[in-house]
Amino acid sequence: MKRLLSTIFLISSLISYAEGFELVTLGSDGGVFDGNISGYLLKSKSEENFVALDAGTVLPGIKKGLEKNSFKNITIPKDTEWNDIGYIFREKIKGYLISHAHLDHISGLVVSSTEDTKKEIYGLKSTIDTLKNNVFNWQLWPNFANEGEGFKLNQYTYKELSPLNEVSINGTTLKVRSFPLSHSNYESTMFLIENNGEYLAYYGDVGPDKVEKSNGLDESFKVLGPLLKEKKLKAIMIESSFENSKQDKDLFGHLTPKWIDTELENLERYSGKGNLKGLNIVITHIKPSLKKNENMREKIEKELVDNNRFGVQYHFPVQGDLLEF
Repeated sequence: MKRLLSTIFLISSLISYAEGFELVTLGSDGGVFDGNISGYLLKSKSEENFVALDAGTVLPGIKKGLEKNSFKNITIPKDTEWNDIGYIFREKIKGYLISHAHLDHISGLVVSSTEDTKKEIYGLKSTIDTLKNNVFNWQLWPNFANEGEGFKLNQYTYKELSPLNEVSINGTTLKVRSFPLSHSNYESTMFLIENNGEYLAYYGDVGPDKVEKSNGLDESFKVLGPLLKEKKLKAIMIESSFENSKQDKDLFGHLTPKWIDTELENLERYSGKGNLKGLNIVITHIKPSLKKNENMREKIEKELVDNNRFGVQYHFPVQGDLLEF
């Protein structure tokens, strides 16, 4: 009987541990077409509440996700007064993790704020200060937050994150730690999201450490390496804004496939040789081209896949897509 109970306990523990994440792509591009830029929804598979990872696009992405059945695990009450887009937006997104306050990462949050509900906005001090002083200030936009200039509508509550300190995301089972990054000498963020012992790393815009003369990526890899070695890291989301032909002087704080390869080599130093094999890497922030007969997404995908010497699993989601890890 004791052996049976121990077996049941072990199985139940494994089931509760292996929850995993669901990721819905609200906006996959790094510009220049509005309506599909820099935004994702993340949740644990064991719950229905999301946190947004940046918010360049929000409502158009929810609409596309519904069309693709990417919210198949969300129960929408029949008696709600809201349509499906409104219900998910108002009721199921519990907060926003903003990596930095550049327009292509916040425009969806700002424009849709007039129909939003009370939520938290999480970010490093530099991000919160920009939102407070330059966005929700009654000049660019009404002050929907709890701090800043003029009358405060108190719809959003700023939650300033301290680097490395873990914070619970209200309304979800998720927790987050923040890591400063350099984005053309402007501060961006890597968010390390944890749920019941499993992790997902989301990088905002970031340039190569060597080009940026920074150690932001290196410092984050020191934390990710052991998690990867222990098989606790489910996925990394990181940008490749440009193709390999882009010169370093023109990167302006972004990555290319060759620089991703270089940075993965550094990550392997901290995780151990061979431990990157099978790692899910979601490529974000691909900048579309306006040139004839040039598909930047296809070009970047080919450059990454053809030089995949670490055996990682690359993903290239487009708007509305659901990924499960």
